[in-house]
Amino acid sequence: MGSRTGTWSALLVFGTLALVLGGCGSLSPSLRTESAVLAARAQSTAVVDSPAAPEPQIVDEFSAPEALASVPPSSITVETMTSDNAPSWVVALAGPVDAALRGTPEATPPDYDVEEYDPWEKFNEKMFSFNYNFDRYVFKPAAKGYNAITPDIVQQMIDNAFTNLNMPRRFVNKVLQWKLKDASIEMGRFLINSTLGIGGLFDIAKQEFKLEPQKADFGQTLGKWGTGPGPYLVLPFLPPLTVRDGIGYVVDGAMSPLNYYIPFFPDRFAMGAGDQLNQRSLNLDLFQGFEDTTIDLYSSVRNGYLQRRERLIKGDE
Repeated sequence: MGSRTGTWSALLVFGTLALVLGGCGSLSPSLRTESAVLAARAQSTAVVDSPAAPEPQIVDEFSAPEALASVPPSSITVETMTSDNAPSWVVALAGPVDAALRGTPEATPPDYDVEEYDPWEKFNEKMFSFNYNFDRYVFKPAAKGYNAITPDIVQQMIDNAFTNLNMPRRFVNKVLQWKLKDASIEMGRFLINSTLGIGGLFDIAKQEFKLEPQKADFGQTLGKWGTGPGPYLVLPFLPPLTVRDGIGYVVDGAMSPLNYYIPFFPDRFAMGAGDQLNQRSLNLDLFQGFEDTTIDLYSSVRNGYLQRRERLIKGDE
C-alpha cells in the first residue's frame, strides 16, 4: 500500500512540474522550432560502408561454417538528430542532417552571408541566460524524472500524436508557399496516420509509405514572400526569434486545433506543457556538454539560428 502511495505521489509531482515548466510555450503549440538553450552544428551523418562485396552466395543451414563466415558484412548507417525530431529547446541545427534524412547527404551545409541585426542584444543576452539556466536546473531534471516513469515507446507515441495534430499549420503554409506537392504529402500523411496510425500514435506514413514529414511555418512563408527578418529577439520560455518569425509564431499558434477543440486555457496549457516535457525527455543528452566547449554561446546560437532560417527560406533544407 505504501509503494502505491509513493507511485501516485511521484506522478502527481511530475504532473505538477509539467504544468509549471511548460511556461509560455503553451500559448502556441507549434513548439518544434529552435529555442534558446543550446546551439550546435550537428555532425554529418556517419556512414560505415562495407568493402567491395564478392558475388552473392547462397548459404543455408547445411552450409559449412567457412561458407557462413564468407558472407560479406552489410553497411551500417548512423543518423544524427534532425530539425524534424529535435526538441523545442534546441536552438539551431546548422548541419546537413536534414538532407541526409532525405537520402541526399551533403559534405557541408552552405553558409549564407546573414546580417546579425541585434539592436536589443543586452536584453536578449539576459533572456538567453534565463532560458539556458531554466533548462539546465529545472526543465532537464524534471524531464529525467518523467523519463524514469514513462516507457520510451509511450513517449514516442505521444510525440507522433502531437506531430499529427499540428498538420494544419504545415499544410496551410505549404499551400501559401505554392508547394502543392509537399502540401499533398502532408495531407496524405495526416490521413494515413489518423487512420492506420490510430489517431497519429504511429507514423505509418513514414514507416510503410516513405512519406517524410514536411517542415513549414508562417515565418518561413513571410520570408519566401520577401519579408525581411528584422531584429533578433529572445524572450523567456520561447525559442529564439526575429520579428518576422515572431509574427509567424503567433499566426501558426492560431492554426492549432487545440485552440478550437480545447477552449479552456488551463487545459491547453497542460497539453502544451506535456508536449514540451515529453520532447525534452526524448532528447536528454542532445548536445551534452557543447556549451562547455563554446566560448561565446550566445553568438553561436544567434548565428546558427539565422543561418538555419536562411537555408529554410531559400529552400536548401
